[in-house]
Amino acid sequence: MTPIALLRHAPLVRAAQFRALTVIASGSSSVTTTAVALPSVSKNKKAPGVLLGMSELDLQQLAVDFGQQKYRGKQLHHLLYKRKAKELQDLSQAGWNVGRSPIHKMVTAADGTIKLLIKLEDNRLVETVGIPVKYDKGSPRLTACVSSQVGCPLRCSFCATGKGGFSRNLKSHEIVEQVLAIEETFNRRVTNVVFMGMGEPMLNLKEVLEAHRCLNQDIQIGQRMITISTVGVPNTIRKLATHKLQSTLAISLHAPNQKLREKIVPSAKSYPLDAIMNDCKHYFLETGRRVSFEYTLLAGVNDAVEHAIELAELIHQWGPGYHVNLIPFNPVEGVEYQRPYMKSILAFSAALESRKVTVSVRQTRGLDASAACGQLRNEFQKTPFVAGTEVEQPELEMAVAS
Repeated sequence: MTPIALLRHAPLVRAAQFRALTVIASGSSSVTTTAVALPSVSKNKKAPGVLLGMSELDLQQLAVDFGQQKYRGKQLHHLLYKRKAKELQDLSQAGWNVGRSPIHKMVTAADGTIKLLIKLEDNRLVETVGIPVKYDKGSPRLTACVSSQVGCPLRCSFCATGKGGFSRNLKSHEIVEQVLAIEETFNRRVTNVVFMGMGEPMLNLKEVLEAHRCLNQDIQIGQRMITISTVGVPNTIRKLATHKLQSTLAISLHAPNQKLREKIVPSAKSYPLDAIMNDCKHYFLETGRRVSFEYTLLAGVNDAVEHAIELAELIHQWGPGYHVNLIPFNPVEGVEYQRPYMKSILAFSAALESRKVTVSVRQTRGLDASAACGQLRNEFQKTPFVAGTEVEQPELEMAVAS
């Protein structure tokens, strides 16, 4: 019987509408609460049958579509994002899933950083990292570093994720669930989110933006507490600027000139450095938000004072509104690069500061927990694909999300 036909049978409707849901929530035994019964035919355009990622208005509309009061949708919203329900058994029987995945592996570093390996529905593995920071003054911070793809097609020469190959884009709920998993693991709210895990966010911009909306509006993480990182994909920075987000855009630069950047980042051949800088200037003018340049320091490759001077000249050429975040290289098995000595890091930073470039040095976290992006996943999933499945092929030069 179709949902429309079912609505014509009042006794059946009443029986379904007020049936109690068995809720399996995070960190507790099963509890029972009353919530809306939803139709078995999905109206979720983002991911049919998946509730996670839907807004309160979406859930209210689903309740109304099935002849219920709007507040039933609000209750469901509370179960998903406050109670962090992992399963709603009666809704599962009707073809609706929460959209949560199990944790396959958890590794904890001495400094408190925790890396999770999440096993998705198709048995692919994706990483997410929780990074706690305590301050002498003020509230502690918990940053979730989330992945946007299973693997990455760009294959930057120093990156563990690229070594593992590319499988597919993540759906928006698969991004959102990473933040909920971090909150459950630490038993407190995530304050900051950085799209700096596995994958290139700009090659999955549509799902990333949907996840961004959910993180901001449903989980209530401020836009200024969210950073979207990219190595640079043609057409996408200007596309992102049209959304006028108040989040930070971080560009993985890693070199002060085109020749060296192509050596470190092979995809740079399709997106010249001048074009990236021009798009960054446009982004700053459109949004008023400062652009951050991520610069991974590789010993003997891009860490000389001369490179710092060249980088400062490049930044000043394109005007104000920029910040440089220096990242000492995290050692990766099978990669020839080395981590520079602290003396080189400090000299590079000082050269930028003396030329009036705002700079910070990222504190390395989780070195004993396969810290580099993609390392843990590569340990457990040696091949990037599952036999017999199709692999998505992203278009690097025309990656424009609608």
